Amino acid sequence: MAATTVSNKRVILKRYVTGFPSEEDMDVVTAEAPLMAVPAGSTAVVVKNLYISCDPYMRNRMTRHEVPSYVADYVPGEVLTNYGVMKVISSGHPDFKAGDLVWGITGWEEYTMIDNPESLSKINHPDLPLSYYTGVLGLPGLTAYAGFFEICKPKKGDYVFISAASGAVGQIVGQLAKITGCYVIGSAGSDQKVNLLKTKFGFDDAFNYKKELDLDAALKRHFPEGIDIYFENVGGATLDAVLPNMRLRGRIAACGMISQYNLDNPDGVHNLFYIVTKRLRMEGFLVFDYNKMYHRFEEEMAAYLKERKITYVEDVVVGLDAAPAVLIGLFTGRNVGKQLVAVSQE
Repeated sequence: MAATTVSNKRVILKRYVTGFPSEEDMDVVTAEAPLMAVPAGSTAVVVKNLYISCDPYMRNRMTRHEVPSYVADYVPGEVLTNYGVMKVISSGHPDFKAGDLVWGITGWEEYTMIDNPESLSKINHPDLPLSYYTGVLGLPGLTAYAGFFEICKPKKGDYVFISAASGAVGQIVGQLAKITGCYVIGSAGSDQKVNLLKTKFGFDDAFNYKKELDLDAALKRHFPEGIDIYFENVGGATLDAVLPNMRLRGRIAACGMISQYNLDNPDGVHNLFYIVTKRLRMEGFLVFDYNKMYHRFEEEMAAYLKERKITYVEDVVVGLDAAPAVLIGLFTGRNVGKQLVAVSQE
């Protein structure tokens, strides 16, 4: 194959971010794509990006950290990276060939040359929507599965509360909890999302936290006997209200704290002593700790999807030009369901 180049639209970080990010912190530029044919002797692959994932953790990577964070900072002037679904265009690696559908870390751009293709995974269920590999069959799905079953250790009849319950992870946790036989309540930031939780995802009930003047009272109303499991996605005032409402020896999986990501001075939590008096177990986790579980999770989740025991809602925008705005929208609750960008709809 002759070495050819084409134009390549990409999203770059313009500058490090402090406080609330804006679209102006990023730029959509057009550059020359990588070689469409992998150089002789290279084990790299060139991919065409089909879908890219928008996730709250990307905000952390937009800030320069003096002390290294759990994931590397982005570099101003360079393309943003995250998980995506791709089609292999050219390959020098024996495990991949042109036409293969894969998912893994890629650039927020039309074409990417991936030097470590061993980090990619082939799509094993192409009969399901390919975009699911940015969500329910990808890292958000594994996050929900590992966090709920490995950290929360649910039992039938447990009372479960999920914050940010209509998001990429929360909607899956709630449905897994219902399959397990738990009583499930979720909070979300709009009446539309609350309705989704109750009518599409099968939650027992849900509430719009923006309409609640007293979160403690809202939790007591929905959990008069207390909470066994809290799947934490928000932090701040929500966590503070949950702690007094936990039952004895309750479990809290600390998955994320989206309310804190854009604050220069994070909110304090005043009710931590309840961890002692109620003998609670609160454990943070990163999905990467559970990568070895992925195959088991993928097969179980694919079966649930095909049997329609689990449903998944995505918020898909088309085109990289829209990517900066939808990433910022994660922090204002603009999205309904898992946020992703369709780069190329083949």
